[in-house]
Amino acid sequence: MYQWTKDLETGNIAIDSQHKELIQAINDLLDACAKGKGRVEIKNTLDFLNNYVIRHFADEEKLQIKYGYPDYTNHKKYHEGFKNTVRGIIAEYEKGGATIPLIAKVNSSIAGWLISHIKREDVKVAAHIRSVQK
Repeated sequence: MYQWTKDLETGNIAIDSQHKELIQAINDLLDACAKGKGRVEIKNTLDFLNNYVIRHFADEEKLQIKYGYPDYTNHKKYHEGFKNTVRGIIAEYEKGGATIPLIAKVNSSIAGWLISHIKREDVKVAAHIRSVQK
């Protein structure tokens, strides 16, 4: 299970709220797996992820443009790469169904990437926005 900790906070209420939603979706999947119901929950998680990456990344990118974030181009590339990862996992699910390796991939590829991305990249965006707002 993933916990929301201070080092994941960007300081932007909307972005932090969306990040918490994603962590909750991953935790719901992990909880379902622990109860032997991961194969049922994976479809809900993938549907959520597909919608989430479109909405959340668009919101983040709008903020970056609005506040003139200097590394916007690279940040957008990270988002596009992650969207491709999500699309690949969805395609794998549609082709082979809910398998244990697929569920493990969601956990490692999605949750692992998210935590790393927030700590490395999103905190820089939030710091930039705070500095511009002063």
